[in-house]
Amino acid sequence: MSHHSCILFLTLILLGFTLPAQNITYAKEPGAQIYQPTPVPDRIMLTWKQDPAHTQSVTWRTDTSVTKCYGEIAVAEAGPDFVKTARQLKAETSQLKTDLGDCHFHAITFTDLKPDTLYAYRVGADDIWSEWMQFRTLSDQDDPITFIYFGDAQNQIKSLWSRVIRQAVLTAPEARFLLHAGDLVNRGNKDEEWGGWNYSGGWINGMLTNMAIPGNHEYDINRVNPTAAEKKRAKKHLARRWRQRFEFPENGPGGLEETVYYLDFQGIRFIGLNSMDDIEAQAKWLETVLKENPNRWTIITHHHPINSVSEGRDNPELRKHWQPLYDKYQVDLVLQGHDHSYGRTGLKLQRNTKRKASHQSAGGTVYAVSVSGPKMYELKAKNEFLRRAAETQLYQVITVEPKEIRYQAFTATGTLYDAFTLRKNSRVGGPNKLINQIPDTPERTGSTKKD
Repeated sequence: MSHHSCILFLTLILLGFTLPAQNITYAKEPGAQIYQPTPVPDRIMLTWKQDPAHTQSVTWRTDTSVTKCYGEIAVAEAGPDFVKTARQLKAETSQLKTDLGDCHFHAITFTDLKPDTLYAYRVGADDIWSEWMQFRTLSDQDDPITFIYFGDAQNQIKSLWSRVIRQAVLTAPEARFLLHAGDLVNRGNKDEEWGGWNYSGGWINGMLTNMAIPGNHEYDINRVNPTAAEKKRAKKHLARRWRQRFEFPENGPGGLEETVYYLDFQGIRFIGLNSMDDIEAQAKWLETVLKENPNRWTIITHHHPINSVSEGRDNPELRKHWQPLYDKYQVDLVLQGHDHSYGRTGLKLQRNTKRKASHQSAGGTVYAVSVSGPKMYELKAKNEFLRRAAETQLYQVITVEPKEIRYQAFTATGTLYDAFTLRKNSRVGGPNKLINQIPDTPERTGSTKKD
């Protein structure tokens, strides 16, 4: 450093020179340059399409010059010789036209895997391959399992959501999968936004399985301020990339494949619903899925909440068609998004919906609404939630064991904000016991301007 530079540096310190943080602006990124596809595999993501104890699905992207792609897999070992035993499978390839140009998405499902086993895999073709990454199949027993649940990421994903997903994995390195309750991005057909979403997760998406259901912003709305007519049309058109990006079960109602589905694993029936489309048809399907459930626990996720925590929002159609089934079949936990705030109920039945917490003897379902991105809405003045938050980015770490579910909500800074344990009744059909463990962290209920 020169003599003059030193003097200038010291002068700035003495004058208390600072950058005004309140005036931070975010430059618009040149998406076509930053997120354009190449022959190198990127946006690598693990999902489940079939039995998670014996299969693993993976999707990835390349440019259109790559017309044939493959996946290689082997049981992971401490040394590098596992590559000698890798088997190769050909991927299915499809073209996607995006606002930033055309690309190819590739998908493969590795089958005949051993339960609770660490595997190494890579994807690519010819001389261009990804790095070797690892995943562990789920157990085929009712062993404990931990996962991370996120509400809407949606806005300023790269700049302000990245810290949340990364902090979440640091908090729960034992997590086996990530759950996204809709509105992963703001405009479902804007490739730049998906580029930011994939950038934020990075290698995490290639080593931890993602489960997701669509929100209203995964539907085909391309304009920042769409007209009412465009919104109406968009409700019937899921963003084109959804089914190319995510490999989910196709066991839902016809026409809603990979947006409505269920998976059974480790004592849980996990059900994803699509609150954007054909609510009544899903209710008929849902009753069968709940009635024929052999698992000890039932967890459901959908985007729009049964009861809203934010001002000016309400979803009576869901309460009419879905909540009676939750009550009838004793659904344990429902995980939701959409409201851009946080709320968590006690045990709740439809008949005591005005109670802040139902009587333990009455049984019921615990409902959670959360947000992980920076877009915030104000809270309702009156509600039935036991714990709420405004102006707070959160993630939830949930552990399911044979006899109990442990739920913890953390702020983006890793501070515990809410917690409870849901204990299964030893009597079949008996009500769960809710043990609230809300920490001393002050409740963040300050209102925000709704946009």
